Amino acid sequence: MATPALTLYHNPKSRSAGARVLLEALGVEYAIKVVDFAAGETRAPEFLAINPMGKLPTLVHGDAVVTEQVAITLYLADRFPEAGLAPALDHPQRGPYLRWLAFYAGCFEPALMDHAFKRAPIDPSTSPYRDYDTVIQTLADQLGRHDYLLGDTLTAADLHWGTALKWTTNFGIVPKLPVFMAYIDRVCAHPACVRAGELDEALAATMPGPAQA
Repeated sequence: MATPALTLYHNPKSRSAGARVLLEALGVEYAIKVVDFAAGETRAPEFLAINPMGKLPTLVHGDAVVTEQVAITLYLADRFPEAGLAPALDHPQRGPYLRWLAFYAGCFEPALMDHAFKRAPIDPSTSPYRDYDTVIQTLADQLGRHDYLLGDTLTAADLHWGTALKWTTNFGIVPKLPVFMAYIDRVCAHPACVRAGELDEALAATMPGPAQA
């Protein structure tokens, strides 16, 4: 049976940049379907039929449609285990690996939006992530322990987080703490990050317009 084709709906000025990094790291063949923000293509009926949220990244693999950054990271790293970017289901580090990916979606992103839009913290007893300062400190403490989230070995979680921190520190939403900047440097030195960055830089040069979600 032929391997289903991988297509990433992508704009280099969006969160889908991290998905492209992972695809490069996996060494698999994939196609890019450019979604032009300036032309309103995230709201086009054709795209909404694939992802009703009208958001990137969106991955199509055969008949499967996968959205949400963390879901795409988990799906791809598990679907192509030969790259060794995800702990196996029975590996002792599988739980921590899932923890830090869930922390990104469940704590980091919401806390960043609070901070960016100057929302006052809610009562910690009712907040699933307490507050922005707690989230940032928790991440800084973890990254201060080892080179990567799970120790000395880079995983798909690091490719995701390294890309995200590069963007968010550049935008000023996350402080440029030394522990964050050193981590970004380590992760973004990976050949896949370099390749994806070069490809996206060339693509971005042809696509005017601000970065979006």
